[in-house]
Amino acid sequence: MEDLGYKKNDPSFSTRAIHEGNEPEQWNDLAAVPPISLSTTFKQNGPAEFKLFEYGRSGNSTRQCLQKCLAATENAKYGLVFASGLAATTTITHTLSAGDHVISMDDLYGGTNRYFSRVASRMGIQVEFVDAVDPKNVEAALKPNTKMVWLETPTNPTLKIVDIAAVSAIVKNHGAFVVVDNTFMSPYFQRPLELGADLVMHSATKYINGHTDVIMGAVCTNRDDLYEQLLFLQNAIGPVPSPFDCYLVNRSLKTLALRMEQHMKNGLAVAKFLENHPCVEKVIHPGLPSHPQHELSKRQSYGQSGMFSFYIKGNDLKTSKSFFQQLKVFTLAESLGGYESLCELPSVMTHASVPKETRDKLGITDGLIRVSCGLENADDLINDLDQALRKVVHV
Repeated sequence: MEDLGYKKNDPSFSTRAIHEGNEPEQWNDLAAVPPISLSTTFKQNGPAEFKLFEYGRSGNSTRQCLQKCLAATENAKYGLVFASGLAATTTITHTLSAGDHVISMDDLYGGTNRYFSRVASRMGIQVEFVDAVDPKNVEAALKPNTKMVWLETPTNPTLKIVDIAAVSAIVKNHGAFVVVDNTFMSPYFQRPLELGADLVMHSATKYINGHTDVIMGAVCTNRDDLYEQLLFLQNAIGPVPSPFDCYLVNRSLKTLALRMEQHMKNGLAVAKFLENHPCVEKVIHPGLPSHPQHELSKRQSYGQSGMFSFYIKGNDLKTSKSFFQQLKVFTLAESLGGYESLCELPSVMTHASVPKETRDKLGITDGLIRVSCGLENADDLINDLDQALRKVVHV
């Protein structure tokens, strides 16, 4: 791929993603591919005397393989996996207590907004949403009881970029920890722990798995204290993934680097085409010079994924619905990061639970279309969007 000005990626990333935690020597039969451990319990030599595992919820060899491998991709000491991205979010939030204050990015996944606003708030946790694109807004929101700062960058669905290093430096001396939702980027294109974040979380359902067949969440950290708390909660709350799902995601990590490179190529090609399209009002892609945080994106990332959004001309629900009906290659569906190309209307789909006044403030209108470019031929994706747009927008 041409040099687009991003940071140079670690050439050993693929090696770690393939081998870390997957050593054949750990199995009696020296299996090259880690086996699936389906057992829910494990024989003990005596009461409370066990070799590695005691009960499937607490851990098993298949999950352990994945967790070690995931940690390696984020250059982290520890990795933990959960039954979904929201299960990971819930578990992180359970490290807090009633009366604690949380600062959250204002533009973020609708499910995270819903959880903070309508669930965590019922437990006495105070959540304040701020535009963290300006780190001074985070600094101004800090209180003596602030315990967690939650960032999502790029944001979902308007792809704002937050300066992870700047926010982490501000929060460091206030006794709070910084979490970065890295779902849109994957560990291949962005590693927030290297920029000062304390925790990095993923909806591993998306790019990490990449095959649209597993629901999973993940958390990585270098902090011993946070790892011990999350390890305890993983067992105490029990939001754990199945061994088979762990096997599938571990498999998917082996091709993550290759997949992300193609996602980036396709995403940029399609976004560049739409930026000059007569039926498109605006394209939001951090890899385009037109993006307001384009330079920041290049400083803190190794590239961009296949995610971007655009405003269709007309900017109304009727036009958007008609557009989706004309698509032939893209699938109208929620989620993202799979090998297949998807697009959706956040205002009535992924972000429908966000109050309308908040959506309006963030620019999540009925004309904002979120795109997840898959691994198909880029020209086929471009032609599909072009024909659909020209059928519904008359210019």
